[in-house]
Parts: sequence; structure tokens; C-alpha cells
Amino acid sequence: MNRFTKLSFCAAVVTPFALLPVQASAQMAYPDKCKSEAMNTSSGGDMPTGEMTDYQKASMEGMKSMHDDMMQGMMNKDADVAFICGMIAHHMGAISMSEAELKYGDDKAAKAMAKKVIAAQKKEIADMTKWVEKQVK
Repeated sequence: MNRFTKLSFCAAVVTPFALLPVQASAQMAYPDKCKSEAMNTSSGGDMPTGEMTDYQKASMEGMKSMHDDMMQGMMNKDADVAFICGMIAHHMGAISMSEAELKYGDDKAAKAMAKKVIAAQKKEIADMTKWVEKQVK
């Protein structure tokens, strides 16, 4: 299957979910201060790469890789396997974003949070990978 076919398939599968409310749970909401005018969905949501900072480019590269792996994992017909494999990729994306923060960030507290994210996500990836190796035949 070529990349275009994969992306078309993923878009067909994911698009219906894009209509669902974007909230982690009843107690959690994405902070308004985290929303960017540059990613305004009414204008298409794409920021030209040339306008991105080095930090944004590094973060986006990690997110692209994470997205492809997560979508592949989530396509497993077994809900447990799909969840675990999707989360492994998601956590890898968090590590990539955290590494970009360590390289480009200036704030001491933000860098400390990035280090904590990396440590926690690596442990969880190891635990989830062990589960996959044991449970998936």
C-alpha cells in the first residue's frame, strides 16, 4: 500500500472522529491559552513550513512520525492491542516533543517538566512493550 493510499485510508477512518468533541474527559479541557491563531482551522490549519521556528519544525517532525505509527497501531482489530500500540506511539511523540523543548526551550521549569515527561514515558513504553511481547501472538 503506498503512502497516499495509507493516508487516504487513515483520513476516511479518522474523519468521523474529528466531529466528536475534543475533550479528554468531563473534568479536563484543552486550555484556551494553548490554542494558536496560526493553526486556526477555519483557514485550513496549515502553517507554511518556511514560517515555522526551528523548535516548531523539530516538534512537527516528531508529531508526523508519531501520527503514522499511532494510526497503524490503532488499526488493530483487538481493542486492547490497538490501545497499547497507539499509546506506545503517542508516548514516543511526547518524548520527541520533550527533546525539542530541551534543545530549544529557555524556561527552567518547562525543561524540568520535559525531563520528567521523558523519564515517565520511557518507563511506560517499556511496560507497554513488555505487555505486547507477552500478550500478542
